[in-house]
Amino acid sequence: MTELPRPANENLTRDEAAGRSLIVRTHDYTVDIDFSRAADPAVDTYPVRTRVTFDAEAGASTFLDYLGARVTSITLNGRELDAAAAVDGARIALAPLAEANEVVIESESIYSRSGEGVHRFVDPADGATYLYSQNEPVDCRRIYPCFDQPDLKARFHVTITADASWHVASNGALLAEHPVAEGVSRREFAVTEPMSTYITTFLAGPYALWHDEYAGRTASGIEITIPLGLACRTSLADSLDSDELFEITKRGLDWFHRHFDVAYPWGKYDQVFVPEYNLGAMENPGLVTFTERYVFTSPATEAQREQRANTMLHEMCHMWFGDLVTMVWWDDLWLKESFADYVGTLAVDEATEYTTAWTTFASRRKAWAYRQDQYPTTHPIVADIVDLEAADQNFDGITYAKGASVLKQLSAYVGQDTFLTAARAYFAKHAWGNTTLDDFLDALGEASGRDMRQWAHAWLETAGVNRLRVSTSVSDGVITSATLHQDGIDPRTGDPVLRPHVVRIGVYAPAEDGPAEFEAAHAVRISGASIDVPELVGAAGDRVLLPNDGDLTYAKIVQDPHSLEVVLDAGLDDELARATALAGAWNTVRDGELPAERFVDGVVAGEYLIDDTGVLANVLAQATAALAAYTTADTRQRLLARWVAFLMDAVVEDPSPSDRRTVLLRTLFAALGEARSPVPPVLEVVRSWIDDSNFALGEELTWSAWVVLSAHARVDEASLRAAQAAAPTAVSAVGLTRALAARPDAAVKDAAREAAYSGRAADGTVLSNDQLQATIDGLGIDPAGVGAGHEAEYWQRIEDVWAAQSQGQSTRVVTGLFPADAELADGDQARHPFVVAAQEWLSSRGNAPAALRRIVIEQLDDLQRRLRAQAASAA
Repeated sequence: MTELPRPANENLTRDEAAGRSLIVRTHDYTVDIDFSRAADPAVDTYPVRTRVTFDAEAGASTFLDYLGARVTSITLNGRELDAAAAVDGARIALAPLAEANEVVIESESIYSRSGEGVHRFVDPADGATYLYSQNEPVDCRRIYPCFDQPDLKARFHVTITADASWHVASNGALLAEHPVAEGVSRREFAVTEPMSTYITTFLAGPYALWHDEYAGRTASGIEITIPLGLACRTSLADSLDSDELFEITKRGLDWFHRHFDVAYPWGKYDQVFVPEYNLGAMENPGLVTFTERYVFTSPATEAQREQRANTMLHEMCHMWFGDLVTMVWWDDLWLKESFADYVGTLAVDEATEYTTAWTTFASRRKAWAYRQDQYPTTHPIVADIVDLEAADQNFDGITYAKGASVLKQLSAYVGQDTFLTAARAYFAKHAWGNTTLDDFLDALGEASGRDMRQWAHAWLETAGVNRLRVSTSVSDGVITSATLHQDGIDPRTGDPVLRPHVVRIGVYAPAEDGPAEFEAAHAVRISGASIDVPELVGAAGDRVLLPNDGDLTYAKIVQDPHSLEVVLDAGLDDELARATALAGAWNTVRDGELPAERFVDGVVAGEYLIDDTGVLANVLAQATAALAAYTTADTRQRLLARWVAFLMDAVVEDPSPSDRRTVLLRTLFAALGEARSPVPPVLEVVRSWIDDSNFALGEELTWSAWVVLSAHARVDEASLRAAQAAAPTAVSAVGLTRALAARPDAAVKDAAREAAYSGRAADGTVLSNDQLQATIDGLGIDPAGVGAGHEAEYWQRIEDVWAAQSQGQSTRVVTGLFPADAELADGDQARHPFVVAAQEWLSSRGNAPAALRRIVIEQLDDLQRRLRAQAASAA
C-alpha cells in the first residue's frame, strides 16, 4: 500500500480559502477515473485525468488541492507546466492565470483503507472488491485535483472505467457505457448541477441492486418523478429490507416536498450501504452513502430501525439544506448539520411509523451535546473554524446535537410553521448558491417579524449549558409560591450566560403503586435569572416538578430532591418525560452530584417502564459506564457483579428473541468486559448460548460473546479463528480482531498496542479504519488489568502518530489509547499521576497541532470528571 507522510501544507486555512475565492470562479470539472485494476491487490493506485475550467484575474496565481500518489503532467491553457516544480505537498501551483482558464492534470491517486477518499474493501465472504468514496470535509483532494472548498461550486462531468460486470455510479445518472477492453467498460454520467467538491461521489463494485420510482408533487402542485435505487454488497443482499427502505424514502420525499415546496433537484435518488464507513451517512446528491451497519444481518431493535430512518431523512434534508444551498465556509457547518438533525427528526416523527423519535433525541442525542458542551474546548454553535483540521474536529456534539436542540427551541420560540416558512424562502432565494448564517437569520426575521440577532447572539455566539430548576414554598401541603431559575457559565470565559427559553413545567402526581402520573404542564418563557410561575400555586406539595417537560429547550435540569427520588424510585408515566428526567439524573452523576450506585438503582427500579428500546439501551449503557468509571476501586467489582446478576436474571426470565432481550444482552456483554471476576457459571451460560440455535444470538451478539469469553481466557485463538472461518463476513472479521486483542496476555496487549500506534498488523498490512478501531477496542477490554503500565509510551508517541496517520485514523488512536483508568486511591483530580502527566504534556507542547491538543484536553477533562464522580460515590 502506497503511504505518504502528511504534507506540511495539508491544512488549508480559512484565510487562504477566502483569498482563493477572490481570484477564482469555477465553472466545470471533467473527471475521468480508471478503476479497471482495482481488484488486483498489488495495485494500490488508480489513474485520474482531471480537467477544470475557471475564470480568474489575469496574471494572478492560485493552487489546486491534491493528496495523490503522483502527478505526471499538468497543462495550463495549452502550456505544459513542470510537474516537479508545480507540485508542493498538498498543492499544485497554477501560474500565470488568464481571465478564462483550463487546466488538465494527469495523476495517480491512492486507494484508501482509512475511509477517506476512495476506500477499497475486499469482502471476506466471497473475495469481491468494492469501492466507494467519502470526501467531507476535504478528502475529495485525495481523489482528483480540485479547489476543495465549499464555496467554489461547479458542474461535474464524470466518467469511470471499471470491470464491465460491476455496478458503477456517481452523482449523475448513467448516460452511456462504452467497452474499452475485454471485460472493461467506460461509464459516462450526466453532468451535475452546480455543487461543492465535498459532495462528489464515486462507486464501483459488484453491488446488489434494487430499483423503484417515486411520484409526487410539491405543495404548490409541481409534479415530480424520481428514479430510486438501493445497493449493498452482494453477500449482504438477503439482509437488505428494500421494501421498508423504499417506503421511508417515499414518505420522506413527500414530507420535504410538502414543507419545502422545492422539487428534489438532483435527478435520481440512489442510496447505497457501504463497508468500513467512517460515518453514519453522507449526503452526496443523487447517491447517498450509508454505513452498512444499517443492513441488519443480526436481529435489529425497533430503535435501530428508527435510527436508520432518522439518518435517511437527515441526509434527505441535506439535498436542500447543504447541497442546493451550501455554506460559504466550515464556520457554518453547524447550520447545515443542525438543521438536518432537527428537521430530519421532525420528519421521522411526522412522516413515518416511528413515533418515538423525539424521545430518542432527548435521551441519546442530547447526552452527546451536554457532554461536548462542558469540555474546556467547547465552542459557540457558530464556531471559529480557522482551518481544515478545526473543521474536521468540529463534526461534534455542538455542531450536530446542540445545534439541533437549539433549532428545536427556536421552532418553539417562533412557531414551527414560521420556521418552515423561513426555510422555503431561504431555498427560493439562494438555490445553487452559498450562504452564511446571516442569510438564514434574515429569512427567519422576515417570516417571524422579529429581529433574530439578539436571540442568535444568546444561543449561537456563547458556549456552555444552562441549568433550569424550580423552587417552591409549601404550606399546609400546598405550593404557595414557585419560581423557575436559570444559571449558566461559559466554560471558555467563566462568564455567566443566560438565554431566552420557551419551556413547559410538567406536574406529576405520585401514585401508591406505579409511576407518577401526568397532571398538568405549564408554559413558561424565561430570559433572565428567574421568573415566577403562578400557575403552580395551589398544586399539592408532593407533586413531581419537571423543568423542560416535553424537552423543548437545551438545558440541564436540576430536579428538587423529592422529584429526583420519585423519578429514580417510581418513574414517570410518560415516555418523553421519563427520558428527559433520566437524562437530567445522568448529568448529575457526571457532575459528581449523584452517586453512581444511586443512579444504577434507579435504572434497575424503572427499566421495566421504558418501552422505547433506544432509551432503554442508552440508560443501561450509562449504568454500565457509571459502575465501570464512576465508582471506587474497592466497591466496583461488587457492584458490577450485582449488575451482571441483574442482567442475567432479566435475560433468563424472558429468553425469547425480542428487542428487549437484544438490548439486555448487549449491556450484559459490555458489563462482563468490565467485571474482573464474574461468577464462572455466567461465562458457561454465555458459551452455551453460542451453540444454542434456539437462543438465536445472531452474528453481532455471537461475536460480542466470543470477545467476552476471550477477555476472560475461556476460549483459545484456534477456536476463535475457526469460528470466523466458518462464517467469513465483515462482522466476523472485525469481531475476530477485537477478540484476539482482548485476550488477557501481556504480550498480546503489547502487540495490539504496537499495531494501533503503527497503524499496521504484525505482518505489516495497513489496518483499515474498522480493523484499527477493533484493535483499540479489544485492547481496551482488559478485565484482568494485564495491559496497564504503558502511560509514558503514550505521551512519547502521539505526536508521531499524528504526523504519520491521517487525521481520522490518528484521532482513533489518540482518543482510544489515552491513559484513562484512573483510581481515586492514587490521587484526586488535581494530583493523580495521569492528570499530572497530561497537564505536563499540554504545557510543554504549545506548538502541537491544535486538533491534537484538543483531543488531549477533552480526554483530560473526562479523566478529572471520573475522579470527581468517584469522590461522590465514596462520600
